[in-house]
Amino acid sequence: MFWSMLAVALAFSGIAVLGVLAVRVGIEVRRLARQVGDASQRITEAAEELERAATPLAARGGRVPRQD
Repeated sequence: MFWSMLAVALAFSGIAVLGVLAVRVGIEVRRLARQVGDASQRITEAAEELERAATPLAARGGRVPRQD
């Protein structure tokens, strides 16, 4: 009887530990997804800024005046 109770207690403890770890992983996944979203937004803004900055250069055909 003692061994069966011990086995049940150990199994419950193992499942409880796995549950706690699953919750922690879920929280970290949410945090990572938020950071990826923020980084994606910043990359999009930087790409738009680069495009705006490159438009005059493209209009000139890439010619840069020489400074002798």
